[in-house]
Amino acid sequence: MAGQGLPLSGRAAIVTGAGRGLGRAEALELARLGADVVVNDFGQPGRDGSGEASAAPAEEVVAEIRAAGGQAVAHLGDVADFEQARALVRLAVDTYGSLDILVNNAGILRDRMVFSMTEDEWDSVIRVHLKGHFNTTHFAAAYWRERSKAAGGPVYGRIVNTSSEAFLAGSAGQPNYAAAKGGIVGLTTSTALGLSKYGVTANAICPRARTRMTADVFAGIPATGAGEVPGDGGIDALAPEHVSPLVGYLASPSAAKVNGQVFVVHGGMVAIVERPRVAAKFDTAKEVFSHGELDELLTPYYAERRPDETFAAAEILGLKRG
Repeated sequence: MAGQGLPLSGRAAIVTGAGRGLGRAEALELARLGADVVVNDFGQPGRDGSGEASAAPAEEVVAEIRAAGGQAVAHLGDVADFEQARALVRLAVDTYGSLDILVNNAGILRDRMVFSMTEDEWDSVIRVHLKGHFNTTHFAAAYWRERSKAAGGPVYGRIVNTSSEAFLAGSAGQPNYAAAKGGIVGLTTSTALGLSKYGVTANAICPRARTRMTADVFAGIPATGAGEVPGDGGIDALAPEHVSPLVGYLASPSAAKVNGQVFVVHGGMVAIVERPRVAAKFDTAKEVFSHGELDELLTPYYAERRPDETFAAAEILGLKRG
């Protein structure tokens, strides 16, 4: 994997939640492109069926990268813990001499309708997804800011965050997840504007991938085989390997001018999501609006709209290659 001339040669990357699924594919892709990778995944080594010690998932991914000739180290901490996130960034800098790329992927699901959701189901998802993204971003941003000040100019920094179509399209059974993923988009655009002067970009992807976390979500969708998706080579349209190349691109020098963007990616397709636009504007004829004036303006406006036509963009769920 390592070698001169590769797009990420000489760069150091962190990928969170990289022991399995999407994060694993992203870590392998960054290593394939030449990056040295810190593979983060919360969990300790265990025991297999015979009682023998078994490696933690992050350590298994590290072994894969090293077997292919790359450089990698494992971090088994919880990124939603502020101090463990600090230690994660420090590990990258201490091990490889720098941090150039941060891919935030770690997450969990606790699906339930809003009227049935418990406080813990809400808090745990917000904590892992949204706070976890903030924690690592905070320490990486502070590191890049200090490097930029010392250098007297921009440095190299790439942040790739993981949002979801659940935020874009609305997901009735995932109010915690949709809220967290919407927050991640806000964090991404704010970070993009705040760090651009230091040479750092921040973008968000909304991936659709069949992983352990989404096994129930995509349980009713059969895996595609060779020939079912033109040119897929037999790869499932929901395979994480359809997502990881975009992460590798956004982490690379080629994406220097891509900043504050949101992408939907799956099944051999990448879609750029346009920012919200103002659909209509109403001005009061008086000093301030009254209930009656708003009734006269807004009620007719919404009278002809379908009940399901909300801010959510459900049509995004229909995007596919071809």
